[in-house]
Amino acid sequence: MKRYSLPLASICLLFACSKNQGTSSKIIQNVFYDKAFEFRDKQQSDSAYFYFNEAKEVFLKQNDSPKVGRCLVNMAIIATDKGDYFGGQELSLSAIPFFKKNNSKDSIQLSANFNNLGIATAHLKQHQNAIKFYDSAVQFSNDSTKRLVYLNNKANSYQEAGDYQNALNIYNQILKENWKDKLHYAMSLTNISNTKWQKDRLFNPVPDLLKSLDIRLRERDLWGMNSSYASLADYYAESNPVIAFSYAAKMLHVSKEAGSADDQLQALQKLIRLSPPKKMKQYFKTYESLNDSIQTARSAAKNQFALIRYDSEKNKSENLKLQKENADKEYQIARRELILAGVILLGIAGTIFIVFWYRKRKQTLALEAEKTIQENRLKTSKKVHDVVANGLYRVMTEIENQPEIDKESILDKIEYMYEKSRDISYDKSVPTPPTNLFHEQIGKMLHSFTSSSTTVRLHGNDSAFWKDVSLAAKQELEPVLQELMVNMKKHSKANIVELTFSRTTNEAKIKYQDNGIGFPDKVNFNNGLTSTGTRIENISGNITFENVDHAGLEIQISFPIHL
Repeated sequence: MKRYSLPLASICLLFACSKNQGTSSKIIQNVFYDKAFEFRDKQQSDSAYFYFNEAKEVFLKQNDSPKVGRCLVNMAIIATDKGDYFGGQELSLSAIPFFKKNNSKDSIQLSANFNNLGIATAHLKQHQNAIKFYDSAVQFSNDSTKRLVYLNNKANSYQEAGDYQNALNIYNQILKENWKDKLHYAMSLTNISNTKWQKDRLFNPVPDLLKSLDIRLRERDLWGMNSSYASLADYYAESNPVIAFSYAAKMLHVSKEAGSADDQLQALQKLIRLSPPKKMKQYFKTYESLNDSIQTARSAAKNQFALIRYDSEKNKSENLKLQKENADKEYQIARRELILAGVILLGIAGTIFIVFWYRKRKQTLALEAEKTIQENRLKTSKKVHDVVANGLYRVMTEIENQPEIDKESILDKIEYMYEKSRDISYDKSVPTPPTNLFHEQIGKMLHSFTSSSTTVRLHGNDSAFWKDVSLAAKQELEPVLQELMVNMKKHSKANIVELTFSRTTNEAKIKYQDNGIGFPDKVNFNNGLTSTGTRIENISGNITFENVDHAGLEIQISFPIHL
């Protein structure tokens, strides 16, 4: 386990972000802000996160940047404590611009925020970056006690990175500053002895570890006792497994009492390694069950936090839309008053002219708005059809045609579809793999439609064919080919499908053939085929459909290699 108490660091952070510190002279009531601190003090972090987010939106409207930053810092700390390290990083980074680095009133928040960035980054095993964040936390800290906490965290990252000498230099510096708190002294003593042992396996850390443990037992410091038992178990693991097992068992007991699920996992890992075979299975089952519970809880917390922020952004968007509608109404009222004044001044002739112009203008705006909405709907519908609908149909086809379902493979594909559907909401293009891999992706996609009743054959789909084909063309052609295969699967009743890829110097061709029923005499092009034509036009290409003696279908696609 880490040689510092994460709850201690979190508590320091939370107090650093207290409601009353750095209060501006102009106090504006924000009931959400007060509620957030009430729930935070009650350790109801989920509710606190929600109200900090609500308070942030109020402060944004009031242009109170420091309070916005304070809300973001508290949300970041809650996310990090819940195991959402990426979310904690994102929120802490977004908080920085709301503070002034040369303003002493903001230094407390900045130091706490950089420390949270360090903790989240260290948990992601990016220790060099974490060290930089801890340096910033120390730079902005005006509190000697918190400064020592930040230095201790920095030393922990050096230790985790294997740089034991730098870690020892900082631990010794902390010890020289002589914390009055016995628990701080015990923590430093444990860290120093552990680091010395890790640096030199001949060093005996037991006297200092027992001294530290004695302090923690007398002070009833459960988190500290956890650290001591873990260190002693690690030291005795090779030389005396029996003693090591007893310390690991004590660590498990104390971690349960402290309510630390992560420390329970670490204690169980030690017990699994140290216990006899008969007990090992029991400890492993307990470890597996607890680990599943932790991962489920953390995933739920991440999803909940993401949902809170999503709902907030959605409400903000709806409020902006409502404000626009109100502004439009006010504008219309003002215009009507102006028209009325014109009627009085200009008489009947002026009135006719103004009414005619007003109606024409309103009709034009309505048509333009309707056109814009329709274009956006068509764009989104096109993306949903190509990216989500056809992608899911492809996954369904693979499941249908596989004699044994590979759960991990299916989950990977569904997760990939989930990521691509998220990209639609952010209006991002789906990335295309490098040229030397794109033919493999196309081949895999086309062969996924192979079944017991349908054979798919490919000719010429290799890296040479796709060489120098533009990224835009690849991004348009992949959904086109997928659409053809989906329509084949749904309607053609073909049992042989062949696709031939060929090219000349400046032009590439893809020929699709099947032995199905072909197109009916009156073809009704659905959204997918309509979108296919549009995509081919986007890359300056041509596509033709032709029935083959009423016993199949042939489709020719050609496009320039250099757009």
